Amino acid sequence: MGMSFEKGPLMLELDRITQQPEVMGGKACIRGMRVTVSTVVGQIGAGYTVDEVLADYPYLEREDIMQALRYAAWRAEEREVQLAGGT
Repeated sequence: MGMSFEKGPLMLELDRITQQPEVMGGKACIRGMRVTVSTVVGQIGAGYTVDEVLADYPYLEREDIMQALRYAAWRAEEREVQLAGGT
């Protein structure tokens, strides 16, 4: 099951990003596989090119990586709000 997120006036459609409790403990994954968004984004952040990530994970597609990056960018925009009385 893919995800849709509100992002300003636009809707961010991420049909390749899944979260299932039984797969990787519910972490955001690529198409239900045991490849987490954080793994893919971490490789890009470490300097790997998209083509290098695709070579390491031949069952991934370019759009999988693009959606992982969009998901990570969306999550980076989230804010935590401290509730009154919280620690």
